[in-house]
Amino acid sequence: MRNHEVVTAHKLLDENGKLIEPGWSRTLIQEYSRKDIKKRKTRIKEWDYYYIMSNKNSLALCLTVSDLGYIGMHSVSLVDLKSAMEKTESVIIPFPMGKTKMPPTSKEGNVIFTNNKLGIEFLHFGKDRIIKMNYPSFNGGKGIRCYITLSDEPEDSMVIATPWDNDETAFYYNQKINCFRASGRIEYDGEVFELDHEQDFAGLDWGRGVWTYDNYWYWGSGSGQVDGVPFGFNIGYGFGNTSAASENVIFYDGKANKIDDVTFNISENYIDPWTFTSSDGRFEMEFVPIIDRAAVIDLKAIITDQHQVFGKMSGYAVLDDGRKIDIKDFLCFAEKVHNKY
Repeated sequence: MRNHEVVTAHKLLDENGKLIEPGWSRTLIQEYSRKDIKKRKTRIKEWDYYYIMSNKNSLALCLTVSDLGYIGMHSVSLVDLKSAMEKTESVIIPFPMGKTKMPPTSKEGNVIFTNNKLGIEFLHFGKDRIIKMNYPSFNGGKGIRCYITLSDEPEDSMVIATPWDNDETAFYYNQKINCFRASGRIEYDGEVFELDHEQDFAGLDWGRGVWTYDNYWYWGSGSGQVDGVPFGFNIGYGFGNTSAASENVIFYDGKANKIDDVTFNISENYIDPWTFTSSDGRFEMEFVPIIDRAAVIDLKAIITDQHQVFGKMSGYAVLDDGRKIDIKDFLCFAEKVHNKY
């Protein structure tokens, strides 16, 4: 069944390390545990990725803590949407293989990476989340740090359990939480950017699983508001067997509205305008890029080629009840990524 929704709580994997119930859900209803995986540690991929999109300051901050088996990749990206400039720097740790101690759920537990260059903490504090980061050597010693509170977590998220056809013990378990409200501050090169709880938003990409070696993916995400109501979306495709469900969801006022396939229409030049079209006619958008955050990391056996494009989207989305939400110049990003790891 296309867009099969998982509604019963149970373990994610069976005794053979295979997904029990591929499909999507609104929360992490299936229970993930590293000990249930039937692959060597180098094949397990775990990460938490937060983006903070500041409409007030026209900038984006993206933070990653990841344990990818072969490497730990901990990254900070600052994107200036006024001047179309960005800087990304990463700390690479060889063969962490679980030593990062990523929690088995996003609902509780803290994610912490610290060494002599970089400190990142994703902390739970009551109903809120606290993001702390300090990277003194960032961008030639200009330095960057932040203390950000994420609040007003919506009731629904997008969770998907995806298998691969060519490896029955490979799987991807992923949650996207959109439309946190963000407050706090970002300090960069001596300048302080205060975040505004009323107009600045954030999202989480929480991923756990066992991937096959060579994969492409397309992903787009936005978190903000339309006429004062929280609005966001998660769209994507490109890897695994998605016959049970797609990951395409419209978020409105804390609720997930499930849609079918969405196609990214991209030219060879990533900063040309894009369009997005949906098989069910419920997500029809034009996207005007501001900047392509392109990054290539080539460690021979491990290669990642990313084009994360920030820009503004205009068009309409249709909710489950048939309401049409018109959006104009909505700050968001969309990406195409090729990974070998």
